[in-house]
Amino acid sequence: MNAMPLFSVFAFVVMLVLLPILFGELMAASLGRLHLSPGMALLLMVAIIIGGLVNIPVKRIAHERLVSTHPLAVFGLGRLWPEMARERRETIIAVNLGGCVVPTCLAAYQLLFLAAAGASTLLALVVAAGVNIAVCYFIARPVPGVGILMPGLVPAAVAAILAILSATGDAAPIAYVAASPGRSSRRRPSPQGDD
Repeated sequence: MNAMPLFSVFAFVVMLVLLPILFGELMAASLGRLHLSPGMALLLMVAIIIGGLVNIPVKRIAHERLVSTHPLAVFGLGRLWPEMARERRETIIAVNLGGCVVPTCLAAYQLLFLAAAGASTLLALVVAAGVNIAVCYFIARPVPGVGILMPGLVPAAVAAILAILSATGDAAPIAYVAASPGRSSRRRPSPQGDD
């Protein structure tokens, strides 16, 4: 019997177990750098993960024509299984609890610490957030049937680089707060209704 397929299965099982543990540890360590106790960091991590399953509908927009949507188009796989495409007469605008509400509350909490740190820290935050918003605004693109997309790591990378360059001791909170508005600064949809 060839040992290679057996090794592949073993490696897959090990990665299936270890990767969530590794990402959980990284997330807990990152949250720990944001003036949070280990217990609070764990609670926030669970709230972000479980809250990611909850979408709060805000508005429904009816369309006069059918709009084609594909559940995998967000990942660039819209043409892979064309039979999964659906046509809808409405768009639901929703806010994700774990991806929007919890991180926004954490950013507001971090802003309190940064305001107490002094004017130079707040200036570094304003510059980092402003540059991040501008970069994200210009790289966001409308994708028909999906919405407005941009590379997911750009807000975090730009905010982290600018926070590190600010040379303050509060680089982690500055990066977190500066990345928050960048994630939501998207271009408006085109007048042709490409969203």
